[in-house]
Amino acid sequence: MAIIGLDVGSRSIERVVLEESSGKWTWEKAPTTFDPLAQCRRLLAHVDGCSVVVTGYGRRLVAEQFPHLCARTVTEIQAYARGVHHLYPQARTVLDIGGQDTKVIALSAHGSVAKFEMNDRCAAGTGKFLEFMASSLQVPLEAFGHFALQADKQVEINSMCTVFAESEATSLMARGERPQNIAMALHRAVVRRTLAMLRRVGGASPLVFAGGVAHNPCVCRLLSESLGEAMIVAENPDVIGALGAALIGASG
Repeated sequence: MAIIGLDVGSRSIERVVLEESSGKWTWEKAPTTFDPLAQCRRLLAHVDGCSVVVTGYGRRLVAEQFPHLCARTVTEIQAYARGVHHLYPQARTVLDIGGQDTKVIALSAHGSVAKFEMNDRCAAGTGKFLEFMASSLQVPLEAFGHFALQADKQVEINSMCTVFAESEATSLMARGERPQNIAMALHRAVVRRTLAMLRRVGGASPLVFAGGVAHNPCVCRLLSESLGEAMIVAENPDVIGALGAALIGASG
């Protein structure tokens, strides 16, 4: 029997198909778009006979709109903890910076959630903040991290509020500051906030960095400089939640 794990995020939807007998799994990713149900419908086509477990931002919507699947829902905290422990059993902390929220999860030696903190009330410190600021500087989001790494001077952005940070960035641009230096300042602001969350949760090392922002080379470098070799960037950081959901489904 196959178990399907679906992670419905604000920017992308990941699907994992886990073969219960062999433990082998495959995955697919699709953009969320403005019609996430259509994307889920495509990803969930031909799943008759499969068990479905849904996590992420839109998990309840999927469970409501596809009642014939009898989909089970699990929180992102549960899914990320399970997915990371499966792939990196030595991990003791999970950092997930996604499109709409940031999560820090402390894991026990057995992979259970010992403590967590989640920022989901505003865009501060999330992928949405970086996306908005990349747009303000007219840099494609996928290139924003590399763009920031071209900085040659340290300047400061003090606010993590998207509106105020944009105002600070605009003021710096008006003074002739290089956009690359402003981009680096914005990345440093995100990392400062992340490090504060890590301190509050008090997770041990090693830490696994997951979620879409783990693709950003500037955030990875700044975190690595602060945390040292104790940080592991997940090989496929987008898929952790969907894999964790499928594994939870397989365990009954």
